[in-house]
Amino acid sequence: MKAFSELYTAIDETTKTNTKVDALVYYFSVADERDAIWCVALLSGRRPKRTIKTGELIFWSMELANIPDWLFEESLHIVGDLAETITLVLPPATQLESFSLHETMREMRNLGKQDDELKKEFVQNIWQHVTTPERFLFNKLVTGNFRIGVSQQLVIKALAKQYHLEEQIVSHRLTGNWDPENITLKELLFSDNSNDDHSKPYPFYLAYQLETEPEQLGDLSEWQIERKYDGIRGQIIIRGNQLFVWSRGEELITEKFPEFSSLHSILPEGTVLDGEILPVKDGMPLPFHLMQTRIGRKNITKKALQDAPLVMMCYDLLELQGQDIRHEPMHLRREKLKKMLDDASLHSINIPLMLSPVLECKNWEEVKMERFRSREFLCEGLMLKHLDSVYESGRRRGKWWKWKVDALTADGVLVYAQPGHGRRANLYSDYTFAIWDGEELVPFAKAYSGLTDKELLQVDSWIKKNTIEKFGPVRSVKAELVFEIAFEGIQPSPRHKSGIALRFPRIARWRTDKSPLEANTKQDLLQLIQSLKAG
Repeated sequence: MKAFSELYTAIDETTKTNTKVDALVYYFSVADERDAIWCVALLSGRRPKRTIKTGELIFWSMELANIPDWLFEESLHIVGDLAETITLVLPPATQLESFSLHETMREMRNLGKQDDELKKEFVQNIWQHVTTPERFLFNKLVTGNFRIGVSQQLVIKALAKQYHLEEQIVSHRLTGNWDPENITLKELLFSDNSNDDHSKPYPFYLAYQLETEPEQLGDLSEWQIERKYDGIRGQIIIRGNQLFVWSRGEELITEKFPEFSSLHSILPEGTVLDGEILPVKDGMPLPFHLMQTRIGRKNITKKALQDAPLVMMCYDLLELQGQDIRHEPMHLRREKLKKMLDDASLHSINIPLMLSPVLECKNWEEVKMERFRSREFLCEGLMLKHLDSVYESGRRRGKWWKWKVDALTADGVLVYAQPGHGRRANLYSDYTFAIWDGEELVPFAKAYSGLTDKELLQVDSWIKKNTIEKFGPVRSVKAELVFEIAFEGIQPSPRHKSGIALRFPRIARWRTDKSPLEANTKQDLLQLIQSLKAG
């Protein structure tokens, strides 16, 4: 735990990429292998489920600190972060002991099977015998709020540097359904049996947003233009006569999509498709909110299948007959993908796979027009892919670009605020905004990104001076500040008081030039929905 807490602190104290990579390399060079694999698991999102309730942690910490509940509650309101609050209120460790990361994580994962007394004994024992940084890290892990300012790509860079491997190899080895309890880091990176995991996906190739005029990409004939569909990026894998469906977030989601269950008997053995899973009816995409009605369900009803039938809009073929073909140019992969889908359609009339159409444009001006029409097709914009591009891993510049349509916007009034997380734990940085419904302000969006550091401090100071009421960590504030909210999509929603749901809301700018009465109305947004439907 000590070495991992030192790594956590080193990464938290810097914004420099190379410094973070060096800290990771050093950790991997000195850490116990069993701890190192858990470090990789935690940094790549493989965190165990919480096994202890928040209320129990609060009660046990108050017991050790010998403080009343009102004092803990006030401390939490000021600090804004549960893990940090517990760390601060607890008395100093009585005697320091060494706890390994892998043993701590194993015990933490197994606590779900234990009674409350054993849970309490485990937690309080660690609290009383570790340093303050280790205690803070442990609290982050046990509360399920562990976050660290490092991307998986930086972890890949560090591992490649430490073990003298190519980044693409490391990236592929880190995918799949591995368990840090059953494998060491070296086994994961170097095992010759990595192909035994039939479910193992490939790292996804991600595009950067195009920030220049498209003409700067050169000759249009060298580029493939497709629509950017609004669904769930995924891979469908057929290996060992089994079907596996992975999301871009490396979640195995096969059971959520029964539409694909027959594909293992239709597609060739050793096939990996890359594409977008989305609801489609009569060949046309449906709104993303219908997809959401499927995602959260444990049991998929017949009605849900009828209301939101899903397909994969396929745009790449990564593996063919068990052979990795990512190194081949995209135009060849596209030809093989088309032939495979054509052959598959001969065996099944309603195969839940569609080939992503290529837009035939004569010049860049026509490409711009197709981008402008994106919302007519419920798409986010266009994808621009070089015909000779290989399928890389991670986010890369140069060969794949996404050219999204300009965001939709609406002006909302700040009505609620609460503290953020991590470095923002002491700042009111998570906001709720409202629009007018007659003479009443109704919440319609939550957002926490988009302001500069200076603006965050200014808004935080204003919130503390203009609070009306407190609801736990949340404060209601005077309806005075107006912000422009940007979003990618908008749909009617009976679940929200405003009757509206936004997709990917964020703060575009602080409208210091506007009064609250100039904010948008519910009617404005309902008219926007109608205009988008009308095309």
